[in-house]
Amino acid sequence: MTGVPASAAGGSARAKGAATSPAPGAPAPADAPGAVPEMGTDVTGATPDEQGTLRPARGGKIAAAAVNQASVWNVANLLTMLRLLLVPGFVALMLADGGYDPAWRAFAWAAFAVAMITDLFDGHLARTYNLVTDFGKIADPIADKAIMGAALICLSALGDLPWWVTGVILGRELGITLLRFLVIRYGVIPASRGGKLKTLTQGVAVGMYVLALTGWLATLRWWVMAAAVVLTVVTGLDYVRQAVVLRRQGIAERRAAAEETRA
Repeated sequence: MTGVPASAAGGSARAKGAATSPAPGAPAPADAPGAVPEMGTDVTGATPDEQGTLRPARGGKIAAAAVNQASVWNVANLLTMLRLLLVPGFVALMLADGGYDPAWRAFAWAAFAVAMITDLFDGHLARTYNLVTDFGKIADPIADKAIMGAALICLSALGDLPWWVTGVILGRELGITLLRFLVIRYGVIPASRGGKLKTLTQGVAVGMYVLALTGWLATLRWWVMAAAVVLTVVTGLDYVRQAVVLRRQGIAERRAAAEETRA
């Protein structure tokens, strides 16, 4: 009977152990039992103790919470909050000295213009740099409608703009917002080019009415506002059409999925 010398067997065993076990002081493989994650991979700054158990570093939870909360305080959300803060300031400037002083109206126009400009940038920044937050999704449309609604109501209260124009624009904005929420279970109605053109035209028209214009500029602003009203109605009807189509598609897909499940 042939055998393996003891020295050779011991050497083979040692070689096998060297192949399966890390050298002293070397990090264990990531999939090995009890392996400790590399330093710096845990956002809380946790470090392994003597037994290899991951222990959160002192203040680690506070640091993690700060990281989560910092995402809300980004540039896009700050611009949205600025727009919200401009609303009461705009109203105060608009109604100062009876609401007919050209100087105060010019300051009110400046506040309105800043609000409209930030509206153009905050959404773009949020999408481009991945700064979209739940707060921004809620606050951004509120800020948009708040500044536009405040301007329209002030203009109608001062007699510069017919109330029916304010009613049409605000009724459309609130109605489409409600419609979006009603069909959100079936999908999202994307913003169309017509809707963006409507927003731009509304901003220009309302801004021209905020300023104390006279002569041909006063006539021009009437035509710009007329175009804004037409776009408001047309795009509103288009959103209603999209909502009906989206709802029908969603119901059809659900029925098809239910039939497949029963089959």
